[in-house]
Amino acid sequence: MSISRRNARRSVRILGLASASAALVLGVSGQALACNISEFKAEATCKGEKGQITVTDRDFSGQKATVSVFLENNGADEKKIGEQVVTGTKEGATIVFDEDWAPGAVYRVNVNVPRFINNKSIEPNLTAPATACKKEESPSPTAPASEPPAPSASASTPAEDSATPSASESSSAAAPVSEAPSNAPSAAIGDSNLAETGANSNTGLIAGVAGALVVVGGGAVYFGMRRRGAKSGS
Repeated sequence: MSISRRNARRSVRILGLASASAALVLGVSGQALACNISEFKAEATCKGEKGQITVTDRDFSGQKATVSVFLENNGADEKKIGEQVVTGTKEGATIVFDEDWAPGAVYRVNVNVPRFINNKSIEPNLTAPATACKKEESPSPTAPASEPPAPSASASTPAEDSATPSASESSSAAAPVSEAPSNAPSAAIGDSNLAETGANSNTGLIAGVAGALVVVGGGAVYFGMRRRGAKSGS
């Protein structure tokens, strides 16, 4: 069965359109698979007490991208933080910008890949965390002033008062110091003891006088009684 020219032309046109459509689809999909702004991610991080802005490129096609970071102020670029080139990988290639970001600061991250990404920014803009990397040290509470130690009795007494003897000291100073007892009695004490015990050297004389007085008294009584008896006999 012969094919007419008309049918042949129609078949060629259909094949051409199909091929063109396939090429277009493959081209678009190739561009989509090659590099896309959604493959870039930015975040504010900390390394110790220092702030950083980290950008990760997960473009497995290995396209080189130029990444620029800008500090924003009221929706406009205030200053450029830095610019680096990164080659994407399937696992993710990371570049780091040293930036001591302030809490809540806003940054715009711009990406440029020739033929794929024409100076597009990662949306939304990067906002730094509310807590800074370096924590401010809270002032330590003021320690209460230590109370001075209670003065001792000797320390609190003035120098003049310390020179003044206390009551016990004055009484002990006024009282005569008792001497150690001696075996030899003093003269006054010896006399009084001998007088009381009769061991004095005058004891014999006194005894003799007393005896004489007794004899004289006895004789007087005797003679008196005889005289009274004689008078009564006469």
